[in-house]
Amino acid sequence: MIAGSPVCRSFRQGVHTVKSVASVCNATDKVLTLIRSCCVLLSSLAMVVLITIFAWLVFGRYVLNETPTWVEQLALVLVCYIAFLGAAAGVKDNTHLGVSFIREAMPAPLRRSLRILAEAAMTAFGLVMFLSCLELVAFGWGTLLPMLNIPEGVRTLPAAICGGLIFLFAGGRTIGMVHKYWIGRDTDETPPAEHPSSNAGAH
Repeated sequence: MIAGSPVCRSFRQGVHTVKSVASVCNATDKVLTLIRSCCVLLSSLAMVVLITIFAWLVFGRYVLNETPTWVEQLALVLVCYIAFLGAAAGVKDNTHLGVSFIREAMPAPLRRSLRILAEAAMTAFGLVMFLSCLELVAFGWGTLLPMLNIPEGVRTLPAAICGGLIFLFAGGRTIGMVHKYWIGRDTDETPPAEHPSSNAGAH
Protein backbone atom coordinates (compact mmCIF):
# COMPACT_ATOMS: atom_id res chain seq x y z
CA MET A 1 0.00 0.00 0.00
CA ILE A 2 1.50 3.35 -1.10
CA ALA A 3 1.66 5.90 1.73
CA GLY A 4 0.10 8.70 -0.30
CA SER A 5 -2.56 6.63 -2.04
CA PRO A 6 -6.28 7.35 -1.56
CA VAL A 7 -6.72 3.94 0.07
CA CYS A 8 -4.05 4.71 2.65
CA ARG A 9 -5.52 8.14 3.38
CA SER A 10 -8.99 6.64 3.80
CA PHE A 11 -7.58 4.03 6.17
CA ARG A 12 -5.90 6.69 8.32
CA GLN A 13 -9.09 8.74 8.38
CA GLY A 14 -11.05 5.67 9.46
CA VAL A 15 -8.62 4.94 12.29
CA HIS A 16 -8.78 8.59 13.39
CA THR A 17 -12.59 8.47 13.39
CA VAL A 18 -12.65 5.32 15.54
CA LYS A 19 -10.24 6.91 18.03
CA SER A 20 -12.34 10.09 18.12
CA VAL A 21 -15.53 8.12 18.81
CA ALA A 22 -13.73 6.21 21.56
CA SER A 23 -12.57 9.47 23.15
CA VAL A 24 -16.10 10.90 23.09
CA CYS A 25 -17.50 7.68 24.63
CA ASN A 26 -14.90 7.76 27.41
CA ALA A 27 -15.55 11.43 28.17
CA THR A 28 -19.30 10.86 28.19
CA ASP A 29 -18.94 7.89 30.51
CA LYS A 30 -16.95 10.01 32.97
CA VAL A 31 -19.70 12.64 33.01
CA LEU A 32 -22.38 9.99 33.52
CA THR A 33 -20.33 8.43 36.32
CA LEU A 34 -20.16 11.83 38.02
CA ILE A 35 -23.95 12.20 37.70
CA ARG A 36 -24.37 8.73 39.18
CA SER A 37 -22.16 9.71 42.13
CA CYS A 38 -24.33 12.79 42.70
CA CYS A 39 -27.45 10.58 42.71
CA VAL A 40 -25.93 8.30 45.35
CA LEU A 41 -24.83 11.30 47.44
CA LEU A 42 -28.26 12.95 47.31
CA SER A 43 -30.13 9.75 48.11
CA SER A 44 -27.74 9.09 51.00
CA LEU A 45 -28.29 12.58 52.39
CA ALA A 46 -32.04 12.10 52.04
CA MET A 47 -31.74 8.87 54.02
CA VAL A 48 -29.88 10.68 56.79
CA VAL A 49 -32.56 13.37 56.90
CA LEU A 50 -35.28 10.69 56.92
CA ILE A 51 -33.76 8.93 59.92
CA THR A 52 -33.26 12.25 61.72
CA ILE A 53 -36.82 13.48 61.32
CA PHE A 54 -38.25 10.13 62.41
CA ALA A 55 -36.09 10.32 65.53
CA TRP A 56 -37.56 13.78 66.11
CA LEU A 57 -41.06 12.35 65.54
CA VAL A 58 -40.56 9.74 68.25
CA PHE A 59 -39.02 12.28 70.62
CA GLY A 60 -41.81 14.76 70.07
CA ARG A 61 -44.59 12.19 70.44
CA TYR A 62 -43.37 10.36 73.54
CA VAL A 63 -41.22 12.96 75.31
CA LEU A 64 -42.66 16.34 74.43
CA ASN A 65 -46.19 14.95 73.99
CA GLU A 66 -46.49 17.06 70.84
CA THR A 67 -46.40 15.13 67.56
CA PRO A 68 -44.74 16.94 64.61
CA THR A 69 -47.35 16.09 61.97
CA TRP A 70 -45.24 17.36 59.08
CA VAL A 71 -42.77 14.49 59.46
CA GLU A 72 -44.91 11.89 57.71
CA GLN A 73 -45.49 14.07 54.66
CA LEU A 74 -41.82 14.98 54.39
CA ALA A 75 -40.89 11.32 54.82
CA LEU A 76 -43.04 10.39 51.81
CA VAL A 77 -41.21 12.98 49.70
CA LEU A 78 -37.79 11.79 50.89
CA VAL A 79 -38.62 8.14 50.20
CA CYS A 80 -39.49 9.05 46.60
CA TYR A 81 -36.12 10.73 46.09
CA ILE A 82 -34.23 7.90 47.77
CA ALA A 83 -35.96 5.23 45.69
CA PHE A 84 -35.85 6.90 42.28
CA LEU A 85 -32.33 8.35 42.53
CA GLY A 86 -31.07 5.01 43.81
CA ALA A 87 -32.82 3.19 40.97
CA ALA A 88 -31.18 5.49 38.41
CA ALA A 89 -27.75 4.87 39.95
CA GLY A 90 -28.44 1.14 39.78
CA VAL A 91 -29.02 1.42 36.02
CA LYS A 92 -25.64 3.09 35.61
CA ASP A 93 -23.93 0.43 37.73
CA ASN A 94 -25.89 -2.38 36.04
CA THR A 95 -26.81 -3.80 39.45
CA HIS A 96 -30.54 -4.35 38.92
CA LEU A 97 -31.67 -7.96 38.91
CA GLY A 98 -32.08 -9.48 35.48
CA VAL A 99 -32.44 -12.87 33.80
CA SER A 100 -29.58 -12.97 31.33
CA PHE A 101 -28.43 -16.62 31.28
CA ILE A 102 -30.44 -17.36 28.14
CA ARG A 103 -28.93 -14.40 26.30
CA GLU A 104 -25.40 -15.23 27.46
CA ALA A 105 -25.80 -18.82 26.21
CA MET A 106 -26.43 -17.62 22.65
CA PRO A 107 -23.74 -17.58 19.92
CA ALA A 108 -21.46 -14.55 20.05
CA PRO A 109 -23.02 -12.46 17.23
CA LEU A 110 -26.55 -12.99 18.54
CA ARG A 111 -25.43 -12.40 22.11
CA ARG A 112 -23.93 -9.03 21.21
CA SER A 113 -27.07 -8.00 19.32
CA LEU A 114 -29.32 -9.00 22.22
CA ARG A 115 -27.22 -7.01 24.66
CA ILE A 116 -27.57 -3.92 22.50
CA LEU A 117 -31.29 -4.56 22.03
CA ALA A 118 -31.82 -4.85 25.80
CA GLU A 119 -30.03 -1.56 26.46
CA ALA A 120 -31.92 0.15 23.63
CA ALA A 121 -35.22 -1.04 25.14
CA MET A 122 -34.16 0.34 28.52
CA THR A 123 -33.28 3.64 26.84
CA ALA A 124 -36.74 3.83 25.26
CA PHE A 125 -38.35 2.98 28.60
CA GLY A 126 -36.43 5.80 30.30
CA LEU A 127 -37.55 8.30 27.69
CA VAL A 128 -41.22 7.29 27.99
CA MET A 129 -40.98 7.41 31.78
CA PHE A 130 -39.39 10.87 31.66
CA LEU A 131 -42.03 12.36 29.35
CA SER A 132 -44.95 10.73 31.17
CA CYS A 133 -43.74 11.80 34.61
CA LEU A 134 -43.16 15.35 33.39
CA GLU A 135 -46.87 15.51 32.63
CA LEU A 136 -47.58 14.19 36.12
CA VAL A 137 -45.35 16.86 37.65
CA ALA A 138 -47.04 19.62 35.67
CA PHE A 139 -50.48 18.28 36.61
CA GLY A 140 -49.76 18.34 40.33
CA TRP A 141 -47.68 21.50 40.52
CA GLY A 142 -50.68 23.70 41.26
CA THR A 143 -51.67 21.63 44.31
CA LEU A 144 -49.91 22.05 47.66
CA LEU A 145 -48.95 19.16 49.89
CA PRO A 146 -50.70 19.34 53.27
CA MET A 147 -48.57 20.50 56.22
CA LEU A 148 -45.58 21.18 53.95
CA ASN A 149 -47.12 23.82 51.69
CA ILE A 150 -44.94 22.85 48.74
CA PRO A 151 -46.20 21.85 45.29
CA GLU A 152 -47.44 18.29 44.86
CA GLY A 153 -45.17 18.10 41.82
CA VAL A 154 -42.13 18.04 44.12
CA ARG A 155 -43.12 14.52 45.16
CA THR A 156 -43.43 13.27 41.57
CA LEU A 157 -40.38 15.15 40.27
CA PRO A 158 -37.89 12.39 41.23
CA ALA A 159 -39.76 9.94 38.97
CA ALA A 160 -39.20 12.27 36.02
CA ILE A 161 -35.55 12.73 37.00
CA CYS A 162 -35.16 8.97 37.26
CA GLY A 163 -36.63 8.47 33.78
CA GLY A 164 -34.29 11.06 32.30
CA LEU A 165 -31.27 9.50 34.00
CA ILE A 166 -32.26 6.00 32.86
CA PHE A 167 -32.44 7.39 29.31
CA LEU A 168 -28.95 8.89 29.66
CA PHE A 169 -27.32 5.93 31.42
CA ALA A 170 -28.83 3.19 29.24
CA GLY A 171 -28.38 5.28 26.10
CA GLY A 172 -24.74 5.86 26.91
CA ARG A 173 -24.20 2.15 27.46
CA THR A 174 -26.01 1.37 24.17
CA ILE A 175 -23.71 3.68 22.23
CA GLY A 176 -20.70 2.23 24.02
CA MET A 177 -21.73 -1.30 23.08
CA VAL A 178 -22.29 -0.34 19.45
CA HIS A 179 -18.82 1.19 19.33
CA LYS A 180 -17.26 -1.77 21.15
CA TYR A 181 -18.85 -4.55 19.11
CA TRP A 182 -19.31 -3.04 15.65
CA ILE A 183 -16.97 -0.07 15.25
CA GLY A 184 -14.10 -1.04 17.51
CA ARG A 185 -14.49 -4.73 16.60
CA ASP A 186 -13.88 -5.80 20.19
CA THR A 187 -14.12 -9.59 20.49
CA ASP A 188 -14.09 -9.66 24.29
CA GLU A 189 -17.07 -11.79 25.23
CA THR A 190 -16.89 -11.30 28.99
CA PRO A 191 -20.49 -10.80 30.18
CA PRO A 192 -21.37 -7.47 31.80
CA ALA A 193 -20.72 -7.21 35.52
CA GLU A 194 -23.60 -8.36 37.66
CA HIS A 195 -24.44 -7.55 41.24
CA PRO A 196 -23.05 -10.23 43.62
CA SER A 197 -26.45 -10.75 45.17
CA SER A 198 -27.92 -11.84 41.83
CA ASN A 199 -25.90 -15.07 42.03
CA ALA A 200 -26.68 -15.82 45.65
CA GLY A 201 -29.32 -18.40 44.77
CA ALA A 202 -26.84 -20.49 42.80
CA HIS A 203 -24.95 -21.61 45.92
